[in-house]
Amino acid sequence: MSESLRGGVIGAGVFGAYHARQYARLPGVDLAAVYDPHPERAAALAMPLGGRAFASLEEFLEAVDVVTVASPAAWHAEQALAAVKAGKPVYIEKPIATDVAKADAVAQEAARRNLVVACGHQERVLFQVMGLFDIPAQPLRLEALRHGTASDRGLDVSVVLDLMIHDLDLALALSKADPVTAEGEGAILRSESWDVARSEVTFDDGFTALFDVSRVAEARRRTMKLVYPTGELEIDFLTREFRNTTGFTLNADFAETPAAKDTLGASIEAFLAAVRGEAPRPIVTAAEAIAALDLALAVEQGLDAVA
Repeated sequence: MSESLRGGVIGAGVFGAYHARQYARLPGVDLAAVYDPHPERAAALAMPLGGRAFASLEEFLEAVDVVTVASPAAWHAEQALAAVKAGKPVYIEKPIATDVAKADAVAQEAARRNLVVACGHQERVLFQVMGLFDIPAQPLRLEALRHGTASDRGLDVSVVLDLMIHDLDLALALSKADPVTAEGEGAILRSESWDVARSEVTFDDGFTALFDVSRVAEARRRTMKLVYPTGELEIDFLTREFRNTTGFTLNADFAETPAAKDTLGASIEAFLAAVRGEAPRPIVTAAEAIAALDLALAVEQGLDAVA
């Protein structure tokens, strides 16, 4: 690889634009290329940032050193697999795939080629800067609420794979136990899959987690409550504030850290550091992203429809 990495983005939509701008601004990497099946969209994103637009995935992969997959979720696994087969480390927006077997194929091919695969579960950045992962105890219960207003984005997957998967990943990161049951209810209101869902997941050590998500809410709300043996932690992800009665010390000023102010940038920087060998791993690995996907699919299967 060259000293300055050539970054490439697959997908010229909203999230593709976020990633392209990060590659254009971060040190040690340049935005080299954008691939999208709509050439005019690829050009509109790439050219102002100094990159080239491609309508051929094969030609795009020849022009880059690292790849972000920010296309619709149904294409994540196929495009990520093409990238690693071309020898490119890849950062995949969540979910890593919509099928565990396809996600496993990406991870296995990357491992065979010794390539880094990262996934965009960015809420972990906030937990890191808060110091939450350093608490020397596991929570007894987690209650997560994540409501968003109606949007045309993400309707190719259910609200579980679109929104809940963030909190599923956090629950898995906080607990060393394995999930064993997932039961709940949901409704299909404006798409072809679940638009609201409420599920309780039980882990094999007794840890329980309640997840409440909606993408048709009247207002945005993103909160989490963690119950520890010594007290409770309540987090508001929108205001970046928390109330802590656990007795464990957390960073009350975490919202002012550069990483909290730009979680995507911090996540991509960690990915690039892992690619360069400067860090042992990205913030979220392929294996961790697959575990979140596996649990999300189990949640979907455990939902009963309500009117």
